[in-house]
Amino acid sequence: MPLPPTFEARLVSARALSPSVRALTFERVDGTALRFDAGQWVSFVLPNASTRADAGESAELRRSYSIASDPDGTPRFDIAVTRVARGPGSSYLHALEPGATLTAIGPQGFFTRPLASAAPSLFVATGTGVTPFRSMLRAAAAAGDATPTWLLFGVRTEADVLYEDELRRLAEAHPSFRFEVTLSQPGEGWAGRRGYVQTHLRELYDGLATSEQREPHVYACGLAKMIGSVRDMLRKDMGLPRERVHTERYD
Repeated sequence: MPLPPTFEARLVSARALSPSVRALTFERVDGTALRFDAGQWVSFVLPNASTRADAGESAELRRSYSIASDPDGTPRFDIAVTRVARGPGSSYLHALEPGATLTAIGPQGFFTRPLASAAPSLFVATGTGVTPFRSMLRAAAAAGDATPTWLLFGVRTEADVLYEDELRRLAEAHPSFRFEVTLSQPGEGWAGRRGYVQTHLRELYDGLATSEQREPHVYACGLAKMIGSVRDMLRKDMGLPRERVHTERYD
């Protein structure tokens, strides 16, 4: 398998998605379209301000992020970065100013959902695990695909719901897409789902399976603890075969 390409990427713009998450739009410096499949990721080579005590020299960091935008045939692409306390990579990217350039490697990854063979799907995300699903949903909408797709998105508080307005507009415009949010630390005024995504997984899967003639696939993206719990629930408790459970963890 050939190595993924390396290219220079310039930061075009940045905005806050939540108190701890920053959305970054990059473009290839050479103007070449970034060709990728929705759900893939890119790695960035970041300078590390700290020095290695054993070598007395600066070290490079590599950090990988799912592409949040759809594969629209342009040089531009989006990522979303959660700021981690004392995390050198996320701190660097949260401070990066438009115009700065970084070395990027990719696209890479197999967490994809080809539209030509897409089955009804339940997407399960926590935190920035929603980014590959944003890419998949935007790609499906652009292609006019109407495969039933439900997204269960779990975060702590309402302020942490990434891309909320966009996803709700997408659900309003496309009846085949259903958007469900669950909060683990809801405020008093929250009238939606509560608890972790595992609390609602079986209900939503059964609802999607009942409404369709084809057995749904489940795609889950988030931290390792959630992924392990969801995978065990789907495979061991609910009896789903391996080929219908797709996961990607990012820690």
